[in-house]
Amino acid sequence: MNSETAKVSEHAFKYGSKEIKFSLLKSDRKQLRIEVTPEMDIVVKAPEHRSLKDIIDRVKQKSPRIIKQRIFFEQFYPKITTRKYISWETFFFLGKEYILRVRKASHNNVSIKDKTLLVEFSNNSEVSTILQKRYLEQAKNKFMEYNQNIQKKFTHYWVSPKKLIVRRMKSRWWSCSKAWNITLNTDLIQAPRWCIEYVLNHEYCHLIEFWHTRKFYELQKETMSDWSKWKNKLEKLLA
Repeated sequence: MNSETAKVSEHAFKYGSKEIKFSLLKSDRKQLRIEVTPEMDIVVKAPEHRSLKDIIDRVKQKSPRIIKQRIFFEQFYPKITTRKYISWETFFFLGKEYILRVRKASHNNVSIKDKTLLVEFSNNSEVSTILQKRYLEQAKNKFMEYNQNIQKKFTHYWVSPKKLIVRRMKSRWWSCSKAWNITLNTDLIQAPRWCIEYVLNHEYCHLIEFWHTRKFYELQKETMSDWSKWKNKLEKLLA
């Protein structure tokens, strides 16, 4: 995983009741720059000679703007929706809308027909558990399938995640760690295929350029020219 030549360290400080954590990249540059990424990470790029105290003081001064920017990005992150898991509620699967139908049966089962998502449940079984289990199963299968397509596009870059992890996440739709692991939220299975492939493509770009630099966006455009179309569609669907 490449980034600009820099020394990276992690820091945090209290701002009122909030704790602000940021990654500090010191390098041979003239100006200090603070950015909040769409993943809500705070990145500070500073000249080699600037002291840590001076940098933290500067970040504290910019804390109101940082918090405002994070609030903006939060609108695109998972929101906890209170569901009753009863008939006639609406659910999505791969971008298509379905009406939930719940029926008691001798065994647990989930099936889709036309515009109906049918969940059959036996005694002592919860509809929410049955449906989330099926979402997880489908997410693992589909995400692995789509990952193979993205992997082929990045073959000549010689990059690939160590692990592709699929699980439910409360505060993020996806993430890419410095350990080369890509994690996708199970609930992304609600989105259309191309939106999911956009997410994977985005994270593969991070394996080459970890920060949201100009090089990162150039790479993203090179590997998926219409990425902004699917990003906007994803944000509207999952907001």
